[in-house]
Amino acid sequence: MKLDPFYLIVDSVRWIERLVPLGVKLVQLRIKEQSDEELRGEIRRAKAVCAAHQCQLIVNDYWRLAIEEACDFVHLGQEDLAAADRAAIRAAGLKLGVSTHDDNELETALAAAPDYVALGPIYPTILKKMKWAPQGLARLSTWRERVSPLPLVAIGGLNPEGIDGVFAHGAASAAVVTDITLNADPEARTKEWIRMTAAWR
Repeated sequence: MKLDPFYLIVDSVRWIERLVPLGVKLVQLRIKEQSDEELRGEIRRAKAVCAAHQCQLIVNDYWRLAIEEACDFVHLGQEDLAAADRAAIRAAGLKLGVSTHDDNELETALAAAPDYVALGPIYPTILKKMKWAPQGLARLSTWRERVSPLPLVAIGGLNPEGIDGVFAHGAASAAVVTDITLNADPEARTKEWIRMTAAWR
């Protein structure tokens, strides 16, 4: 399986409606603390936008809703992975991405037979408080060897100016959150990311 090298992560369908039409081909909808019906509405709207623009939609955490809404990809953190019905996810035909931050989490992730593995944070990040220190590029190379042939997603503190090293050390895709959503011009920054990752597309 091949992932687009630019992996956008956003917390609302409004971002998807705003940025996917610019040429984004891989986006994760990561929403916290909404009711199931609100989430269902966001997923449906996101699916429609992504379908219209040939963009791969990945739903974070809510695997039951992803199954019910006939999505084709779900991403789970370690706690969500432990609680999820992986057999039901597979039976529904969903692909699975899993977050990892250390060796034990990588072993847990690989035991779940995912379709890709994410490693982070690569660099310092302001997205959320992390108990893990930045992983750095050397760890990225090590993870690449351990997860091969699965795609490896790098996340945490990434920006387009420094992505050459991320891809050179084995990442298949660079996941981006705040570098886009906190930017003064998210549209321009998105276009820059698309342009800067073109060589790996």
